[in-house]
Order: sequence, then C-alpha cells, then structure tokens
Amino acid sequence: MGIETATLAIVASLLAFMAIGIPLGITTLLVSIATALFYFGPPGLVLIATNVLHVLEKYELIAVPFFVFMANMLERSGIAEDLFKSMSILGGRFRGSVAVQTCLVAIVLAAMSGIMGGEIVMLGLIALPQMLKLGYDKKLTIGIVCAAGALATLVPPSVVMIVYGLAAQVSIADLFSAGLIPGIILASLYISYVLIRVRLNPDLAPLDNNPVLSEPFCKRLPHMKGAILPLLLIGGVLGSIYTGIATVTESAAVGATGSLIIAAWRRKLNWVTARDAMRQTALTVGSIIWLVMGAISLVGIYNLIGGINFVRNTLVGLDIPPLATVAVMMLIVAVLGTFMEWIAIIFITVPIFTPVINDLGMDPVWFGVLFAMNIQIYYLSPPFGPACFFLKSVAPKEITLQNIFVAVLPFIALQFVGMLAVMFFPQLALFLPNLFNG
Repeated sequence: MGIETATLAIVASLLAFMAIGIPLGITTLLVSIATALFYFGPPGLVLIATNVLHVLEKYELIAVPFFVFMANMLERSGIAEDLFKSMSILGGRFRGSVAVQTCLVAIVLAAMSGIMGGEIVMLGLIALPQMLKLGYDKKLTIGIVCAAGALATLVPPSVVMIVYGLAAQVSIADLFSAGLIPGIILASLYISYVLIRVRLNPDLAPLDNNPVLSEPFCKRLPHMKGAILPLLLIGGVLGSIYTGIATVTESAAVGATGSLIIAAWRRKLNWVTARDAMRQTALTVGSIIWLVMGAISLVGIYNLIGGINFVRNTLVGLDIPPLATVAVMMLIVAVLGTFMEWIAIIFITVPIFTPVINDLGMDPVWFGVLFAMNIQIYYLSPPFGPACFFLKSVAPKEITLQNIFVAVLPFIALQFVGMLAVMFFPQLALFLPNLFNG
C-alpha cells in the first residue's frame, strides 16, 4: 500500500471510530495497532510500546500533574474570589472597569495554574454574575469571560506550552517566556475593545456605585491583601524558572507546594479538599496520558512507514512562500480542532511540522507560540469550542449556548489579529527568550 493510500486510510479510520463515539485516546491506539500489524505483523506491537515508553519516561512530563494539582487546590481554596474583589477595588471606578479587571484577574489566574477550563469556570462563577448584576451587556460580559479565561494557553506556566515543548523537543522555559508578550498583546486587545465599545455606547457598562471605588488610590491599597498570595505564588513559580534556580518540573513542584500552603493559610486545607483535588488531578492527568499514548503510538508508526517524510516533502515542496506554508499548517490545526482534543492535535501534528519549520529556517519556539494561539482560537470557536461549554456549565439558565457562541465572535476576530501580528513580527515572541538567553 502506498503512503498516500495509507494516509487516507488512517484519516478515514480515525473519523469513523470517532463518529461512533469511541474516545480519541482509544481511537488513535486502535488505528496505530491496526497499522502496525498490517505493515510489521506482531513485532509492530513492540514498536508501539517502545515509542510510548520513550515519551512517558520524559522528566518534563511530571510538570503537568503538578500544575493540574496546583490549579485544583487553588480553585478549592477560594483565592480567586478574593483576588477578583481586590483587583476590582484597586482598579477604581470607570466605565467598563469590572470587565477590564476580569481580564487582569484572568492573567493572574493563568499565571497561577496554566489550566484553561478551570480558569473559565472560576471566572464564570465570580466575574460573570458580578457584571450581570451591575447591568453589563450580556454579550460583552460573556465574551470577555471566555476570551480572558482562554489566555492560559499563552501565559506561563501554560500546560499547552509544556506539551508542545515535549512534542517539538524545544525548551519549555523558552516557550514560557515567548508566550508572555503575545499573551499581554491579546489581553490589551480585549481591554481596548471593551473600552472602545463602552465609550461608544455607555449603556453597555453602567458605573459601579460602590463608594469605596471613589476613594483615593492610597486609601484603596489595604484591599490589595487579596492579591498578595497569588503574586507570591506567581513569583515563586515563574521566578524560579527565569532566574535559573529551578527547572520547569521543579518549579511546578514549588507551585503545588505553594498551593497547599495557601490553602492552609486560608484554613481551607483539610482531608476533603485534598482528596477532591487529588481525585480531579488523577482524572485530568489520566485522560491526558491516554491521549498522549494514542497520539504518540500513531505518529511513531506513521513515521516508520514513511508518512512524516511524505508530509514533510509535500509541505516543503509547495511552491509558496514560507509564511504561506506556516499558514497551511495553521489551517490544518484549525480543521483538526473541530473534532480532536488539543493534546492529540499537538502530538499528532507537531512531530511532523517541526522538521518542516526547521527546513524553512524558522524558529520552532516562534511556531510554538503561533500554535498555542491557534489552540486558543479553537478553544473559543463554535460549534465545539470547549470554553463555551465550560462557561455554559456555570452560567445562569437564561444564557444559552447560542448566546455564548455569538458573544465570542468579536474576540475570536481579535485573536486572529494577535496571531497575524506574531506571524509577521516574530520578535514579538522571540524578544524575551533571546533576552534571557543572552
């Protein structure tokens, strides 16, 4: 069987299995096993096991359960609510202030956890009701919560960046620093959009009448205490990475320990809290591992039958400029995002795309930022945007999925603008890694 026919057969098999409801991790494992047996017979199963074991032995992968546990523990400690209240008071009283503070709180939450779903749920429970209570426009409120919550794909310590770094075999610390400026750019676009909208139509965001907000900044400073612990945790995690004191995995352990200390300080650390956090961590990481095993086994076998070279030669052989080739890759990722989990997308496509990026003379760290921004777009995009479903799970009953899908469309457009800016100006992503690496 030629590689072209084999590629079509593999894609068709994946779609068929997923169409009948088989989980993606199991689907990729089944297809990889069938492919291995067809080409190599029973010894092909040894090849699958070898590929999977090689990835699961990677030390950097341990950072994922640490960061997931940290996010789960922080969610149960109630720190997000105190952080939101502190930031809202410190921000003062101006039209659209709560929406702006929601975006800023999202950046802090992302820097504490790196987990997208949990952050959107927390913002949906805390910020969404507050803005609706104040009379904010429903579409604007929903859009800023979803878009700001998805910033965790870029803001370190992003789990997306960790998984991409493992798949592309590039420095995770470099990816963390590369995602910082693009993340701030996207947050700035969201904030600018909100401020322009409320300036043109003041009815979209009524002013908060809380008298505390009108006091001088120095009198509002005592309310900063709700932000002290989050900032200390961020400093401990990211500071230990960028100063070279700890590796990403070690800093993840620092974050997990810090989340326990914060929960104890807030008197929320007990057996039930710890048990629930560990249980949710096990469920989340377990699903991640199955997806990783399936994707890695499939890519490994596809490589052995010449598939990666086939795709590589096809992409490199396109008679188009390098940036157009990158755009084709981004389009492939966007299409896969309509029916695949982001973890599987990374492990299936990145090992194929990274050699092409190197052949084109481009930086895989820069490509990683573009990839993460594309994943962020997928996270919001209807009809399968996970962020929309996460928010729906905690939103008031009168807010429908259709409301959410419509509300996120302007923010998806802003995400495209941000991604194009990074694509055409790579130094937006590479400035900090180059600076830190001397």
